[in-house]
Amino acid sequence: MSDELEQTNDPIFQQEQEHLSKLYAKLLQMRDAIGEDLETNHKGARQDLIDMSEEVRLDFGGADETIETLASIETLNSVIDAYNQYHDFNVDKLRRVVLLLMQPYFAKVRLQMRPGRPARDVYIGAAGMTDEHSIPLVVDWRSPVAETYYNQQMGETSYNVDGKKRTVNLELRRQFDIVRDKLNMYFDTTVAIEDSLLLGALKKHHSEKLQAITATIQREQNTIVRHEDVPALLVNGIAGSGKTSVLLQRIAFLLYRERKTLDPDQVYLFTPNNVFERYIDTVLPSMGESNPQVFTWRDFVEAQGAGQRSGGEKTDPAELRRIEAAVKDLSIETGDLREIRVDDAVLLKPSQIEGAVRKFERFGVGSRFCALVTDELHERLERRFTAMSKDEELQEKVLGFDLDEQVHWFGETVSPENEEESAGLARRYVEQAYAEAHERIDDLSWLRFDRIGMRLLGTQALTATEWLYLRLCITGSGDKNARYVMIDEVQDYTVAQLMVLARHFSRAHFLLLGDEHQAIFEGTASFAQIAEVFGETHGQIEECRLLTSYRSSPEITAMFTGLLDSDEQLTLTSVQRAGVAPVVREMDADDVDAYVSELRRIAEEAAAEEGLTAIVAESDSRVSWLAKQLGESVAVLGKDSDLPAAGVVLLPLRVAKGLEFDHVVIPDAQAEVYPDTPLCRRRLYTAISRAMHRVTILAQGPLTPLARTW
Repeated sequence: MSDELEQTNDPIFQQEQEHLSKLYAKLLQMRDAIGEDLETNHKGARQDLIDMSEEVRLDFGGADETIETLASIETLNSVIDAYNQYHDFNVDKLRRVVLLLMQPYFAKVRLQMRPGRPARDVYIGAAGMTDEHSIPLVVDWRSPVAETYYNQQMGETSYNVDGKKRTVNLELRRQFDIVRDKLNMYFDTTVAIEDSLLLGALKKHHSEKLQAITATIQREQNTIVRHEDVPALLVNGIAGSGKTSVLLQRIAFLLYRERKTLDPDQVYLFTPNNVFERYIDTVLPSMGESNPQVFTWRDFVEAQGAGQRSGGEKTDPAELRRIEAAVKDLSIETGDLREIRVDDAVLLKPSQIEGAVRKFERFGVGSRFCALVTDELHERLERRFTAMSKDEELQEKVLGFDLDEQVHWFGETVSPENEEESAGLARRYVEQAYAEAHERIDDLSWLRFDRIGMRLLGTQALTATEWLYLRLCITGSGDKNARYVMIDEVQDYTVAQLMVLARHFSRAHFLLLGDEHQAIFEGTASFAQIAEVFGETHGQIEECRLLTSYRSSPEITAMFTGLLDSDEQLTLTSVQRAGVAPVVREMDADDVDAYVSELRRIAEEAAAEEGLTAIVAESDSRVSWLAKQLGESVAVLGKDSDLPAAGVVLLPLRVAKGLEFDHVVIPDAQAEVYPDTPLCRRRLYTAISRAMHRVTILAQGPLTPLARTW
């Protein structure tokens, strides 16, 4: 009641609520008007097009008649295009209005654009909207002027428009807690540590889906979100610094900035696992943007046709360099070629493939060679189709099709009147029945990459990484459509895997995010190696750091950063307010019953708590053993599971990466599982840093020697 009374007596609150109410009413009017306009326009467009199409007379009897007919058709097409553009514009505007109706804006800045001129208020929201006079009601958070809010710099500040710096005076930076048309509260803030919206958001419990941080992007995060477009940007951020959120905001920013030329299908996002992929899949749609193409490394390998091979996690990058050097002098042997076959039909024999290869081998293996041979094989395949269509048995087969088969193959019923028409139908049938042959030519199925690679390396089999790199070296190109590739948890990739991705997406710009302290697998790339790989392929690589933890309480942050070198600990901070001290307990290794009983008690108490608790075991084998001991009191989180909003889950550390939980239980913190080695130090750092509010550490036997840092 006191809060309501305080708001009633606050003239600023009343003014802001009045502004919100007026804007909300305006948005409602826009929504209804656009909806009505779309419906009316659809009916009117339909009738107009019917009337116009009936007026078009198809007359190709003479030159003048043909010109007039084509002009009428062109006019009709222009009208259709105009209707489509108007429809698309209205649909996009309606989408933005609906988004704003959930929260019209979250911030306001008061800017003096020029000395001596009065300041003006700019309201910032998840989307931009103007009134009927093209005056901004709300500006999109990605617009240039909104940068003044994220700069968190009162007084003189600046933003960039089309590469030009504009300096303004920031007189007011106000944040709002708004739900639809209700203003809950406002804050006037200046610097990050006083960011009231951020601190309010950090108090919340885990949700089953990652939430957008649009309203709470901090200055160091904003530097990455709005970073100038560079060939490769490497971000090294501590646990909980918002790397994944920043990555997704960066994608949204790029889609906004390049909305006329960039399609979401041209953006590729690599995630650590499928659980994580589902955890983030609502963030971009909540900002009104479509999700990019999302892959794990295994998804990518399978999409490229190398799924049946080992992933190549242990591939030595030296082997890839050997492949690259050997391909320069590679001669294709007869045994390196295979026939083009669809089902039981051999369409191009190995001898025909070899004829095309020998015709162009003087150019040397590479992109030009592959393009020339591929074109030649397509021509030979077309000649093969022509010959097949003249076969009398095949023509009789086509003539014997019943009505359903005719519709299936030709889209209509057919009745050929002469031999020429019969041959034409046979040709149409052959082209459809064996269309896959053209695809096999394009994907170079006529080359035995495994045989070539094994010969070059002197091995009995190729890993997926070796196979993919060999194909890239031979073809000279990978994906030409991709413009941006984002790799999350980049420290989990090997040098060889990154060499493949850098070459496959050679035309794309990369955003590489990770934490060198969360490299929990043997043999993965260091940040220096990552920079070296992309420096070689992309020429320029810039690096940024994220040094503030927004996920964990100060107590938990101190616990996992305590595992780092003392010099580095001094640069890391947490903005959370004081929380609960971690609980550490060592139990008798020989008393298994007591250990399991204690873990069950912890799980049962956690199940009664608000939020989500994760029991994070170091390995899959330990998860299997613990699952048998704990039974139905926990849910085992597998690779195809969705993350629940509450309850208790049991999962291995490799699946927990990138996720966050209210309470983390580490059930195996004994010395034998976490000895004092650099790898185990990183694994323990990763496990602890998944926690937002509470950590419980249990050891079945002597506690890890790493505990001395606590």
